[in-house]
Amino acid sequence: MFKTISENTTAEIVEKKSKFIANVFYIETIEEAENKIKEIKKKYFDARHNCFAYSIFSKEGIINRFSDDGEPSGTAGAPMLNILTSKNLSNCLVVVTRYFGGILLGTGGLVRAYTGAMQEALSGITEINKDIGVEVKFEVTYSDLEKLKYYLKQNEIKILDMLYLENVDVTVETTSEKLENIEKQKENLNFIIIKKEILKEKYIEI
Repeated sequence: MFKTISENTTAEIVEKKSKFIANVFYIETIEEAENKIKEIKKKYFDARHNCFAYSIFSKEGIINRFSDDGEPSGTAGAPMLNILTSKNLSNCLVVVTRYFGGILLGTGGLVRAYTGAMQEALSGITEINKDIGVEVKFEVTYSDLEKLKYYLKQNEIKILDMLYLENVDVTVETTSEKLENIEKQKENLNFIIIKKEILKEKYIEI
């Protein structure tokens, strides 16, 4: 399980005539993060710097990356990543764009400005919990449908879709742990799962 943001956001601050624009995005992959960074650089093509930090939760562990994009080393990307890690935020990308105002801020001033813009953007964000889960399809008889639905409700497993054919295909999203529990308990359940098909892995809110 990990903590992340519920929505994208932006904020802007001015420090000694330099403008700092912070954009915060929910992301799930390195590729998605890098594409967002390219989009920001294209949008603010005339800016002096586009510094970033991101953290991604994966099965292999936490992936952290950052860049000072031409600012003095340690004055932008690393301090922003420190905020993400101190807040335990994953699957989150922060890009802070700087339009230079002609006045040098010094290393301390740069750290305060980049982190200040980021903190301003994060200040109104709702934090949520997510985990790596699965989307899975269960096939049950019509007579077992209500029993399955009751079990899913009791175990806080979200139904995504139901398809009424010869039997009923019920598509849900759940954590791997809860799916394993169904397997362990199947002999004691009051319904029979005729067929189970894992459709894909995905991040799910819990």
